[in-house]
Amino acid sequence: MNTDFNHYYQQVRRKQKRDTLLWSLTLVALYLAAGNIAEFNLHTVWTAMPHFFDYLVQTVPILHWRQLFDNVHTAGSLAYWGYRLPIQLPLIWDTLHMALASTILSVLVAAVLAFLAANNTQSPMFLRWSIRTLVAFLRTMPELAWAVMFVMAFGIGTFPGFLTLALHTVGSLTKLFYEAVETASDKPVRGLAACGAGPISCMRFGLWPQVKPVFLSYSFMRLEVNFRLSTILGLVGAGGIGQELMVNIKLDHYDQVSITLLLIVLVVSALDYISGKLRKWVVEGNN
Repeated sequence: MNTDFNHYYQQVRRKQKRDTLLWSLTLVALYLAAGNIAEFNLHTVWTAMPHFFDYLVQTVPILHWRQLFDNVHTAGSLAYWGYRLPIQLPLIWDTLHMALASTILSVLVAAVLAFLAANNTQSPMFLRWSIRTLVAFLRTMPELAWAVMFVMAFGIGTFPGFLTLALHTVGSLTKLFYEAVETASDKPVRGLAACGAGPISCMRFGLWPQVKPVFLSYSFMRLEVNFRLSTILGLVGAGGIGQELMVNIKLDHYDQVSITLLLIVLVVSALDYISGKLRKWVVEGNN
């Protein structure tokens, strides 16, 4: 008996090793083929890498210790470096509002669509297929393409950016949400159904408690993504701090590029910290 088991175990192990080697070679071949098509060259990366930091070095502000705390008219002072903060801070605020509003709306819409699109919620097949096709189209369209269309329709400002972020976020979050719903355990649903609960009650009390932490994690992550995306949308006039960043880049105002990037990094870091606290508070309770 032990001999047969050892023989079977060795066969399984040999098959696993053979499959692992086969998949590893396949991945290496795909990587080399993709790198060749993309013209990836380690020698080029190595020789060009030092020049990558040239622009970053130019954006470092010139500060002098003796004039560090002088007024805005003194070159080398912090006030002189941040003379556009009265303009940039409201733009940061507008960008944060744009990202927050689009994320909240998209989460609500995506949560409803996810339960309708999941295979384990007893929704009609045609409805599931229609929703999946729609959200695939929404997330496949590049954000810049949406932004260009909305800017042409509604003009320059934050409203085109809001619509762009909302549509793309609905497409992305709906897919993540309905996959989370489909991976949830069906035991609570079967128990509720056996007690006479309807489909909505089964989703509300059987599936929602399981997927709520996942929904929250994806939602907070998408809020950070939307804030960063809103800076890129400024390239096509979708408003916010991104438009200020692109103007400074085009005009070679290197010191203003650095302070704008610093503001963006600070806000993203704050969002990461706050979202972590909120997620923990919602999932684990007040304690």
